[in-house]
Parts: sequence; C-alpha cells; structure tokens
Amino acid sequence: MGKFKRQFLAGPYLVWIIGFILLPVLMILYYALTNSGGNFTLANVLAIGAPIHRKALFLSLKLAFLCTAICLVLSYPLAMVLNNLRNKYQNLIVFIFILPMWMNFMLRILAWKMLLSNNGVINTVLGFFGIPSLDILNTPTAVVFCMVYDFLPFMILPIYNSMARIGRDVIEAAKDLGAGNPAVFFKIILPLTLSGVVSGIIMVFVPALTSFAISDLLGGGKVLLIGNVIEQAFMQEYNWNLGSGLSIVLMIFVIASMALMSAHDKEGGGAGVW
Repeated sequence: MGKFKRQFLAGPYLVWIIGFILLPVLMILYYALTNSGGNFTLANVLAIGAPIHRKALFLSLKLAFLCTAICLVLSYPLAMVLNNLRNKYQNLIVFIFILPMWMNFMLRILAWKMLLSNNGVINTVLGFFGIPSLDILNTPTAVVFCMVYDFLPFMILPIYNSMARIGRDVIEAAKDLGAGNPAVFFKIILPLTLSGVVSGIIMVFVPALTSFAISDLLGGGKVLLIGNVIEQAFMQEYNWNLGSGLSIVLMIFVIASMALMSAHDKEGGGAGVW
C-alpha cells in the first residue's frame, strides 16, 4: 500500500516531465530531422556549418567561457570572505546577492542598457570627474558585463554552500599538524569545494551559452549569438525546421559540457583530502 501511495504521489511529476520536457524535445527532434514537407533530412542540423551560424556559435562559446571564468575568479574569493564572516553578517550578504534575482530578468537588462548608454548614469558620472566616457554599448563587452552581473549569484552560492560544509575542526586539525595556509587551501578547501565549483560552472556556462535576450538588448543587433540565430529562425523567419536543427546542435554542446564537468567532478571531487 505504501509503495502504491508513493507511485500515486509521483504521478503529477511524471505527467509534468512527459508534457513539458519529453514531448517538446521530441517535437524539436522531429522538426530538426525533417523539412517543410515532412521528409527526413539532416540539412537543418548541418546548417550549423554555414559561416554565419558557425561564427555565432563560436562567439557564443567564447563569451560563455569568458563569463564563466570571470564569475569563477570573482566568486571564489568572495565565497571565502563570506564564509569567514560572522553568521549575522553572512545572512545579510547572501540576501544582498540574492536580492537582484527577485527582479524581472528583462528589467535588469534594460536597467544596464540605460546605465551603459552614451548619456547614461555611468558616463554622466565619468564626465563630471573629467574621465573619458565609456562606449561599450552594442559591443561584446557590454554583453559579457551583463552576463556576469546576472549569473554571478549562480556561481557564488554553490561555492559558498560547499565551503560552509567544511568543519572548522578539520582546518584547525590541519594547522595543528603543521600545515600552512597554502597547504590548507590546496589540500583541504579546494578539493572539498570542487563539487560547488563544478556546479557553479555548469549553472553559469549553460545559460550564458544559450542566452539571446542580453545580446539582443545590449548588443544592438551587432552581437549575434547562436541563441539570437535560433530565436530569429523561430520568431522572424518562421522556419521551425532550421531553428530546431540549430537547437539540437546547441543542446549537444550543453549536454557535452555538463557531462564533461560531471565526469571531472567524479574524478576530482571525490578524491581524498590528503
């Protein structure tokens, strides 16, 4: 009877998975592998080899790697500082990092568009102090800047959570045995937080790779990512077959990156501390 109840309670989740995950993926696969007449073809998938599509994919990978690297470099020291604060300050700082995520994603992008514009707040302040203005709107720099702002909490929180699970007694025992700060970091803290680093990398890299709204609003049509190409294929050209084919290629890159990071986490994250 208990087993039946568990299966019954799992029913809604099964319906959700089938209706909102499996069926959409199957539809994408169908459109990707057929033409407008419903005949089988690989042309939609192989269209990624077209110069404009290949350029957009490489630029997406480049900006996603850059965004992920910047978030990691910023997040790890911040997580260490946050972990060393007193409990009452930790909660406040975590709340400050989470607070922007409560705001609508599009509103955050539009806010940065206004800030980075030629007559925006940032250039106005720079001009007041006689500093040359920044002309980064409609460039990849603006896109990466906004990506880092939007996705930074997704890197900080997993790393901070993994650090918070490290017992103080473990670090104190290592120091009592003669380990210096570098040895404590490389032999204890880094291995025990590797799982959080991997989770953060995946949580930042995947949305950065598939993003199109940020490049659309801050790129001004001059920064064309693979997400923009797919969005245009669906919404402007109404070419679902081409859009689905490119989506499959992007999905392969996302799954490959997640599998690579998960494999690395299993090899390194579970290694012994010493």
